[in-house]
Amino acid sequence: MVSKSVRPPGRRHALRRLALPLLSVLGFQEAMAGKLTEPSGPVVLTLSGRVGQPNQGAQAVFDLAMLAAFTQRRFSVKTPWDPRPVSFEGPLLRDVLKAAEARGSRLTLAAVNDYKVEVPMEDLEHWDVVLALKMNGQAIPTRTKGPLFVVYPFDLAQGALLEQFRNRSIWQLVSIQID
Repeated sequence: MVSKSVRPPGRRHALRRLALPLLSVLGFQEAMAGKLTEPSGPVVLTLSGRVGQPNQGAQAVFDLAMLAAFTQRRFSVKTPWDPRPVSFEGPLLRDVLKAAEARGSRLTLAAVNDYKVEVPMEDLEHWDVVLALKMNGQAIPTRTKGPLFVVYPFDLAQGALLEQFRNRSIWQLVSIQID
């Protein structure tokens, strides 16, 4: 029996194997740093005010597909509104604001019923605040808390901080004013 020698993959092949995933990551980062695309579906979130990367007039608007394209954070937490832990999934709010090149110190978040809450921009630097698109693995219906629900890491807070997180979490989010 004649054994055939198997030559290890050439250097060019090895470099190509390493370069393709790296180029994919760089391409994603470049796209995130580039111009925001136009939404192809219904707009679910509008950012206004100090937006450096608008995609519709002076505003940055997002549909669900655009928000789902961000890296999704999945976690479970006991909220003040549910007796059992709830799982949430969505992008970090700071990533969405970064894509729109939002610059400011204060955010005014507004819900579909015109309820508003102010959030300091520093919250997004200190905490992993999630813009939840899913709750318990399902899209969040508008009739409950959806389609967008701002969720703070409740499990990391107690006392006054927990109350602050509860007050700043807003469901049925539709817009954010950046000042």
